[in-house]
Amino acid sequence: MSDWVEACAAGDIDEEDVMRFDHGGRTFAIYRSPDDDYFATDGLCTHEKVHLADGLVMDDIIECPKHNGRFNYKSGDARGAPVCVNLRTYPVKVDAGKVLIQIG
Repeated sequence: MSDWVEACAAGDIDEEDVMRFDHGGRTFAIYRSPDDDYFATDGLCTHEKVHLADGLVMDDIIECPKHNGRFNYKSGDARGAPVCVNLRTYPVKVDAGKVLIQIG
């Protein structure tokens, strides 16, 4: 069974932004959409393992800061060269003002 892990407070992430979350030797990226929904993906680009939290969020896209590869952070789909491998996504919920992700 997968566990829910507290990643941050809901207010720690601005709308249309991303933050890094490290847990259990892994890196995740937590996003807040313009619609005030929260999402989580693996935190490293599938192309060259750069931290996505240093990238630019536009609508539902995260752009990698190194080579400008793009992913849809809601689905994990690779959307722009040079990336061609999708990101893994994780369920997210907000409970009592805390953002939790389900990992495992």
